[in-house]
Amino acid sequence: MLLGSLDLLFEDPAAFFRYIPLLMALVGFALIVGITVHEFSHAFLAYKMGDWTGKRLGRLTLNPKAHLDPLGTLLLFVVGFGWGKPVPVNVHALSQGRRAMALVAAAGPLSNVVIAFLVAIPFKLGVLDWQSPGVLDISSVGSSEMFSTVLVFIIYLNLLLAVFNLLPFFPLDGSKILMGILPESMSEGMGRLERFGPILLLIVIILDYITGMGILWGFLGPIVNYLISVATGT
Repeated sequence: MLLGSLDLLFEDPAAFFRYIPLLMALVGFALIVGITVHEFSHAFLAYKMGDWTGKRLGRLTLNPKAHLDPLGTLLLFVVGFGWGKPVPVNVHALSQGRRAMALVAAAGPLSNVVIAFLVAIPFKLGVLDWQSPGVLDISSVGSSEMFSTVLVFIIYLNLLLAVFNLLPFFPLDGSKILMGILPESMSEGMGRLERFGPILLLIVIILDYITGMGILWGFLGPIVNYLISVATGT
């Protein structure tokens, strides 16, 4: 986020210091809400299905401090991309083994979708007017519009977090869901590729950032936009 705004700092320093702190606060708050609910949901469903690991480690809470990774949180504000602290899950303690692991993995993204749809109710009912964060002029947002703007970012970033986490790259939830529903032989074969997942994901993200190719957004964007239209009625 900060790195992507350096051009504005040199072109219009006053606008940078007026605009960027507010943008960081909005994005940071929305992502902290999303990450906290996401990781809590993993821990909660794992606990309900027999694995007490998350509970013993203090992850069965909605306190953001329990779920935020220091480096991942810092990168949220520097580059606009980061991560939470993964919830350890003992698949052997789960009541239904691999199938339960797929459900635990799906709980995180599903919780983000639920949060987004709940927050979107005022827009769906026409109480508030929706404005896409892509065209929203943060620098001109007044105090009367701030509540609506906060909700816009919570909806948008929670849906983005949900869809992004469903990608079948390790260590994202999509890979764990796949391993839980595929036949055991295919799941084991996929597991052998686990160590390459973070590298492949990082390569795609860096390529997108450097080249502007839009590889990820070309896939994520239409899905996120469709979910927004369903949630808000716009």
